[in-house]
Amino acid sequence: MSYFFSSESVSEGHPDKVADQISDAILDQFLAYDPKAHVACETFVTTGQVVIMGEVHSSEYIDLQTVARNTINRIGYTKAEYQFDGNSCGIMTAIHEQSSDINRGVSRSDEDEQGAGDQGMMFGYATNETENYMPVSLDLAHLIVRTLADIRKEGRQMTYLRPDAKSQVTVQYSDEGVPERIDTIVVSTQHDDFVAPADASEEAQLEADRQMLASIRRDVKEVLMPRVKAQISSPKVLALFGDDITYHVNPTGKFVIGGPHGDTGLTGRKIIVDTYGGKGAHGGGAFSGKDSSKVDRSAAYAARHIAKNMVAAGVADEMLVQVSYAIGRAEPMNIYVNTYGRSHVAMKDSEIAAKISTLFDLRPRAIERSLKLRQPMYSETAAYGHMGRKPETVVKRFTSHYHEDKEMEVELFTWEKLDCVEDIKRAFGL
Repeated sequence: MSYFFSSESVSEGHPDKVADQISDAILDQFLAYDPKAHVACETFVTTGQVVIMGEVHSSEYIDLQTVARNTINRIGYTKAEYQFDGNSCGIMTAIHEQSSDINRGVSRSDEDEQGAGDQGMMFGYATNETENYMPVSLDLAHLIVRTLADIRKEGRQMTYLRPDAKSQVTVQYSDEGVPERIDTIVVSTQHDDFVAPADASEEAQLEADRQMLASIRRDVKEVLMPRVKAQISSPKVLALFGDDITYHVNPTGKFVIGGPHGDTGLTGRKIIVDTYGGKGAHGGGAFSGKDSSKVDRSAAYAARHIAKNMVAAGVADEMLVQVSYAIGRAEPMNIYVNTYGRSHVAMKDSEIAAKISTLFDLRPRAIERSLKLRQPMYSETAAYGHMGRKPETVVKRFTSHYHEDKEMEVELFTWEKLDCVEDIKRAFGL
């Protein structure tokens, strides 16, 4: 009997994602001027207000307010009617020095023995059901809200769109775990009050709301979804789109009040959106605002890098990798592998895990070095998922009231590189 699996995504204008993007923009600003900075930055956003909190160990001073305002404006919160905009919102900062008790466990005279910045377990996951080795339900959910944001910023169609949006995709799977069809797509998007009621009566307002909803539903099906499908190159993913998909568009009937005015946002509250959409597992640690000495982030990237390269090499069709750490210790406590019975090598999962320990150095400093995690590369991760993205090199520009302007070449999403496939094939005799 077939089963159904759902994943959700949220747009860059979702309040939690606004918080994530501010935190990662601040992290990038520190790293641009101090690559050795240790940063743990949390952001809280609500109606007309931003609160930036955290611990930092750095030799440089950063203008937090300017970074936050630029980020909010870039997302699209630029109008007073949103009750939250980058030029007028209040910003309060509460940043202090990183605990010396933590720093003594992280810093080492021998950099290779740098300790983990905290305890915890981290997971990486990969599946061959999509070209980027991600669950198809999450991959499509990300693509929907990212495309919706593109349409909003272009300003030629769906001109009523506001920055906040969510999507959810439900996929039907066979007993063998193979995607068969898309069952349901949910799209909720914030919008202007673009139809005026005929008079002040409740009936007139309900009729205006009905007209707005009808327009949005039509545009989702006739504008958004064709653009989504046009970006999909995989024939097996395109084949999942049938004529029997159920669409739920703005199911409450109206979504004018949104963003930080409609719901408070906090860094790190979308960890499943950030990773695998509920597939595999999650250790519980968030990513945004944390530099790579925090294994919550760096080891999760390393585990994804391992899982993706292992699946791409043909070791298994699907793989979950867990690593865990103790604060101040360099070597991981364990490496665990689960191939869900879909392995292609004559080895137990425990034997695969043992082989991984010989192929990959999972000490925190080694992860930082191999994945180049001391670059200011994190703003781009803070919306539309940290995993499954395209590795690329870009030029980033940083400005500061306290330092010279900087232009830097930065590698993004290094953990998505398939740069270990041949080594894995040799190690496993594939």
